[in-house]
Amino acid sequence: MFMVMNHRKKVVLIGAGSVGTAYAYAMAQHPLADELIIINHTKKKAVGNALDLEDAVAAFGTPVHMVSGEYADCAEADLVVITAGVPQKPGETRLQLVNKNLAVIKDITKNVVESGFQGIFLVAGNPVDILSNAVREFSGFPANRVLSSGTSLDSYRLRIALSKLFNVSPQSIDAYVMAEHGDSEFVAYSAATIGGKPLLEFAKNRGYSMDDLKEVEDQVRNKAYDIIEGKGATYYGVASALVRITEAILRNTNMVMPIGAYMAGEYGQQGVYLGTPAIINANGIARIIEMPLNEDEQAAMAKSAKTLEDIQNNARKEGFLP
Repeated sequence: MFMVMNHRKKVVLIGAGSVGTAYAYAMAQHPLADELIIINHTKKKAVGNALDLEDAVAAFGTPVHMVSGEYADCAEADLVVITAGVPQKPGETRLQLVNKNLAVIKDITKNVVESGFQGIFLVAGNPVDILSNAVREFSGFPANRVLSSGTSLDSYRLRIALSKLFNVSPQSIDAYVMAEHGDSEFVAYSAATIGGKPLLEFAKNRGYSMDDLKEVEDQVRNKAYDIIEGKGATYYGVASALVRITEAILRNTNMVMPIGAYMAGEYGQQGVYLGTPAIINANGIARIIEMPLNEDEQAAMAKSAKTLEDIQNNARKEGFLP
């Protein structure tokens, strides 16, 4: 069984854009890795970020060695985090980025694998579900060692929205956004709980209807567009989600969290990455936790999977996927 936690913990970040630098800055504040190496298509930017971040490390007092590097540095890494890619523009859906970023991801994956890398891929570029499956296919790695941020950010957005509605801490809400990280995502309300009590019952007792909860779901689904319209990009939230996943991997915590995982029959789906809770540890995805969905939610999962499958099939026809 794969596990590489018997040496200095080494993370390679590929992509020094807004998400990548926010992730690196968050990693500077948390003593999770001994070394974080930044790779960017513009070497100068990677160097500048590493120099800036080492000052932050000194201020925070964390023992993280921040440096710029090359693909050869991936050879002994525990984790490669991919945030590189063409960013989403105002009014543009994540799925509209697909062919642009498949070309980018193919080149990155090839270079990482050729270095001799034997660790875990964590993918965050958009459309993340499509790119994660591309990394799996291009690398030949087992599915447990290729995971993505998936619906982690969406689930955190859901919990903060529900916390405002119910005046309950988001950490006390156990609720997940499922399926695509994008427009076909949905909330698994039927399985959600607050303090062990079914969320639907909790909401009803406080005078909230399913229509109110669907409005929250729409707010969560569209929050990225609101942020992009306001400031041009989203990065703090997803970077923080990536740090939580990184912690589960590097510290081998067996934490249950929402991520993007390859479906091999779960939820009746096959061949696509979908957002789902899973147990995460030093081996990547230890086990997918298949949520008990009601009939409508199961249909929403199938519809989302079909959306992603169609995109993948088109990309395959156009030569962007093998």
